[in-house]
Amino acid sequence: MPPKNPNVVFILVDDLGLMDLGFTGSKYYETPNIDRLAKEGMVFTQGYAASRVCSPSRASIMTGKFTARHGITDWIGAPSGTDWRKLNRHDKLLPAAYNHSMAKEEVTIAEAMKNAGYKTFYAGKWHLGGEGNLPADHGFDINKGGFHSGSPLGGFFSPFNNPALEDKENGENLSMRLAKETVNFIKDHKEENFFAFLSFYAVHAPIQTTQEKWEKYREKAVQQGLADNGYAMERVLPIRQEQDNPVYAGLVESMDDAVGEVLNSLKELGLDKNTIVIFTSDNGGVASGDNFSTANLPLRGGKGYQWEGGIREPYVIKVPWLAQEGAILDTPVSGTDFYPTILDLANIDLLPNQHVDGVSLKPLMQGKAIADRPLFWHYPHYGNQGGNPSSIIQENGWKLIHYWEDGSEELYHLASDIGEQNNLVEKESARARELSEKLLSWLAGVNANKAEIDPEYKEELAQKRYQRTVEKTLPYLEKERLQLLSPDFKPNADWWGSKVTED
Repeated sequence: MPPKNPNVVFILVDDLGLMDLGFTGSKYYETPNIDRLAKEGMVFTQGYAASRVCSPSRASIMTGKFTARHGITDWIGAPSGTDWRKLNRHDKLLPAAYNHSMAKEEVTIAEAMKNAGYKTFYAGKWHLGGEGNLPADHGFDINKGGFHSGSPLGGFFSPFNNPALEDKENGENLSMRLAKETVNFIKDHKEENFFAFLSFYAVHAPIQTTQEKWEKYREKAVQQGLADNGYAMERVLPIRQEQDNPVYAGLVESMDDAVGEVLNSLKELGLDKNTIVIFTSDNGGVASGDNFSTANLPLRGGKGYQWEGGIREPYVIKVPWLAQEGAILDTPVSGTDFYPTILDLANIDLLPNQHVDGVSLKPLMQGKAIADRPLFWHYPHYGNQGGNPSSIIQENGWKLIHYWEDGSEELYHLASDIGEQNNLVEKESARARELSEKLLSWLAGVNANKAEIDPEYKEELAQKRYQRTVEKTLPYLEKERLQLLSPDFKPNADWWGSKVTED
């Protein structure tokens, strides 16, 4: 018998790639707690983030709207317009302007739950606005650690340098601290209906771990056999091909440890049978740019890219009373769908005028079907990782990418080409034209923001930048990869603050 008002725990990991988990196929990273959740819940194999970068994706989870509709199309703080030139990227377009916070008119999922009588809680990364647009301004009763920053300013070991999270013990792990804050909230409100949103700063940069976890994964990488090369060139930047970064592996495991803290506490408190648990990521793993942390193969690209590596995510929903343990669901679903799904599972009236781009997945989880529909992505920006300004439509297994630099397009049949290597735009010209028209019509209908041609663009400068990347960046990355795997690697005296001494 399902509970009338179930509790909800939503776990969102930052920059976690689909292939970064044991249950999705990683042979290097160890994630036993998340793997256990996947066995107990339902896994959506075509679960998508609403964007290839964090803030837009997070806003879509909160609002149930695609990014072009809510207007946060890039990570908040990214330069746009002529400010882009200051980065000396020498790109063809000036990235579009975008909203730098969620509109107050949005009724977030937290506000909907609060209006239904739930106690609401937020822990961790926010990155959806600063003062006046923090978690408490958008429906969360309690906020632990959410402020304007998209990264942990003090790193992953206390002191955290976080105005919304007090320091307790030097060297305390940030992911575990956020998990414990979540557990404390659950304990304090176990007699009430609660909605807890645990938003890890991990596995975002800075990539840090303890000496013990580094040693464990360094040894594992050596035992598995090191590839001669760890990188290949994508269109403009190198991209990682190997999962053998022992520092990143330790960061992933620490996050998994923290997930286990929450899951075990739910069981110990007797709340696991009436609590929905959701697990996902906000964009693909960082394989290029930033910290070149992981490999997403066989998916192409990663965070910031228009291909599957940038947007296809771990997507797990555990609903104990539906008895669908271990179910594998192949229907394409989006981060916009969490909002109506949570309301539906909690027996709360849906708000179709708010979560206009999301649909409830409850029928799927009951063994039924949902109507076919297109999914849309809009990113008129460049970002840090090498992706191109583009928009995407995915429908009936076909994915079309429209590039804003020159109007060119790519068409992929994902079931037969998950690595997006075979562009069928000419062979399937009628299908491509139909999808393109549908995509452009939808973007016009929501008044999507647009990038503009940079009249100061000079191709020779872009070519020089590319040559520097090939001649200098690529060899440096290969050298750095081996340094992290060297027996005498030591980042600093206290391992990023994880090793506390009395001196």
